[in-house]
Amino acid sequence: MTASQTAPTQPQRRALVTGSTSGIGLAIADALADNGYQLVLHGIGDESQLEQTRSQFENRHDCETPLFTTDLTRVDELDQMMHRIESELGGVDVLVNNAGIQHVSPIEDFAPERWDSVIAVNLSACFHTTRGVLPGMRQRNHGRIINIASAHGLVASPEKAAYVAAKHGLVGLTKVTALETARTGITANAICPGWVETPLVIKQIEARAKASGRSLEDERHDLVAEKHPSAEFVSPEQLAASVIWLASDAASEVRGIALPIDGGWTAR
Repeated sequence: MTASQTAPTQPQRRALVTGSTSGIGLAIADALADNGYQLVLHGIGDESQLEQTRSQFENRHDCETPLFTTDLTRVDELDQMMHRIESELGGVDVLVNNAGIQHVSPIEDFAPERWDSVIAVNLSACFHTTRGVLPGMRQRNHGRIINIASAHGLVASPEKAAYVAAKHGLVGLTKVTALETARTGITANAICPGWVETPLVIKQIEARAKASGRSLEDERHDLVAEKHPSAEFVSPEQLAASVIWLASDAASEVRGIALPIDGGWTAR
């Protein structure tokens, strides 16, 4: 093949990961970038810290990376973010709905505003981002929608009414999205992690150790062993690897699954 006959290069694919400035979301974003995707990051918090995270991400992957600080409880802001991503960046090929919040309380004491915010971030925002990416994905006849649900999308625990309801709803939304796109090159799937050793979970372990007077290692073991028959945490990198597989051509006929990565929690 001569130079003039060289096949055109394929455009680089782009991914949006919500809640991608720390923890699981950042691990997923790093893995996607390592696999050749351009990333759109999303997170909230201290502006200078977010900028530092974005800059470090760009340095790691030698790329320009936009970062949105959209409030996922506000539909108008979500719609504006999705419109900008489509009109200014050309849309995304992979959407990873990862952002989530938690609140623990018995139902009769569960503050209504807490219920509303957990449902808004963990479920409604995923509907709105999905609604935003589907037209462009349909036009290109390609897309991957990957929802980070939870083992609590498959089973329940006390005092987590809003979180369990939202994650069950997210599994249901995933299935509907998969059915509505079944005759296209778009797939929708959910990943259902168990305990993941993130900074937030480490804080829980430290709080348990402080309250009990036991060692961090003992509390770490007991926390995870309460749910995981393996007595081992899931790592953010393991979840990221599952996202890479679901985003790949190898998973083009994986549609509507809720994949537990939970140390055997939901096998009981």
